[in-house]
Parts: sequence; C-alpha cells; structure tokens
Amino acid sequence: MKNLIANNFPLLQKDKLTLAKEDIHIWITKPTQLFASNSQRTLLLKQYSSLLTEEETIKQQRYKFDIDKHDALITRAFIRDLLSYYADVSPNAWRFEKGEKDKPEIVNPPLPLRFNISHTKGLIICAVTLSNDIGCDVEDINRTNDVLAIAERYFSAQETNELFSLPQEVQRSRFFDYWTLKESYIKAWGLGLAIPLADFTFTINDDAYDKVNNKPFTIKNNIQLSFAPHRIDEPNAWKSWLIYPKGNDEHRIALSLRSDKNIQHTDFSLRFFNTIPLCGYEEILL
Repeated sequence: MKNLIANNFPLLQKDKLTLAKEDIHIWITKPTQLFASNSQRTLLLKQYSSLLTEEETIKQQRYKFDIDKHDALITRAFIRDLLSYYADVSPNAWRFEKGEKDKPEIVNPPLPLRFNISHTKGLIICAVTLSNDIGCDVEDINRTNDVLAIAERYFSAQETNELFSLPQEVQRSRFFDYWTLKESYIKAWGLGLAIPLADFTFTINDDAYDKVNNKPFTIKNNIQLSFAPHRIDEPNAWKSWLIYPKGNDEHRIALSLRSDKNIQHTDFSLRFFNTIPLCGYEEILL
C-alpha cells in the first residue's frame, strides 16, 4: 500500500539523507493540505495510525476535538517517517522516551540524531541535527492574544525596552521574533517554563541577514544571547536563527542550537524539506 500511495506523488524524493555535524535540517508539513482526494486521505490516515504504538494511540485519542486528534496523528507519523530517511529503520520501529531533561529522545538510536518538533495552526515543523541540543518553534503570528501585555510580563527588561522603542506597526512582528526565539531556547534545554523567560535576552541585528527577495526564506542569524547574573549558561555555546517563510504572513520560525563548545564562528548549514509523511519529500532550495 505504501508504494501505491507514494506513486501518486512522483515528484517527491524518497532517497536517504546524510547529516554532517554542522548540518541542521528543517522539515515542514501542512496537516490540512496532505491529501489530493478523500480516498487518498482515508488510506494515508489508516497507514499513519498503524505506525503508532499503543501508548501513542491512547494519547492521540485523548484530544477532545477531531482537528487536534488529526494534527497529533500527523505529527507522530511525520517524525517517524522523516527519521527513517537518515537510518535503515522503518517508521513504525522507532521508539521514544523522555530524556534526563524530560525531552523526547530516541531509544537506542543508530546514530546520534537529535530532533525537536513544533506545531501551530496549519503547520508542523521538525529540526534535525547530530549530537547537539536543538530547539525549534513555529508560531501563528495572526493569533489574537494581547502579545504586548505578554511581553511586558515575561520578557527581559532589555527586550521590552527594545520592543516598545520600535514603531507601533512593527511591534507585533518583533514580539514574535522574541517569543519564538525564547521558545526555541527553552525547548533546546527541554525544561520548558521552568526557565523564566526574563532570565535570558536575545539581541537581534536586523542589518545582518540575506535580503535577496527571490529566496523562499529570509534568515537572520546574527543573534546574540545573554543571561541574567543568576542564570548559569554560556552564550558562546549557542547559535540561533529567525526564519521568515516567503509569501507567508502567518508563521514565524526560530531555531536554537546548543553545543558543548564555542560555536560562535561555526558555519552551520540549514536545509529545508517539505514532506508528505510516507509519500516522500521535496527539498526547498535556498
């Protein structure tokens, strides 16, 4: 059945992928746009369900609303399938556990794959790398929350001052720069809001990024991280990125990577992939 479904997407690739130590792969799938027909939807969802363990199925079925059950199923199939492009492990054979920082880790990984997932309305992403801690976040920037009030309450003083010094029409966009970066940082640690958001500060250099208009993403990477005196961490062990999908006024993406050494001058390579779980992928060329 897998080959039959996959053959409906002849332009998608199914080849294995390799990762170097300085590579980060960002995978993207859209849970509401996976299917060309109702019959295809039924077949794929059935296959996705077959990949889950009994425990995962129970968790997925606990969601109250059908859309949340659907997204949870896609997310599970998504991560299982994409990991299989890096190793000779079938999607249903991966097993996961909570690591020492309560972050999902692969049980007995065939290579030191590290990953992190984030999802929001209409989009699921996963960042994959080797060995280093990785955190990613994607946000729907059109949500109706009073984001500036959130900033006043949770951001560091430096971030709040910078945010409110900007023209009012760009403050909301800058809020999501900070918010996604902060989420990616705490997700890389795997400690969630146990780390107060005011204990660390991002400084964003808006002049240092690729402004070529015909690329699918704008990427900012000259981002500095600093810490409150009581927060024990090493700024030089971190690299962070802000990603703006071209033609997409709905989403903001951030990545944070932590190493056990100074990586400020390390040239990391980012690659992006669109995928339909179990059907293949297409690299988004930068």
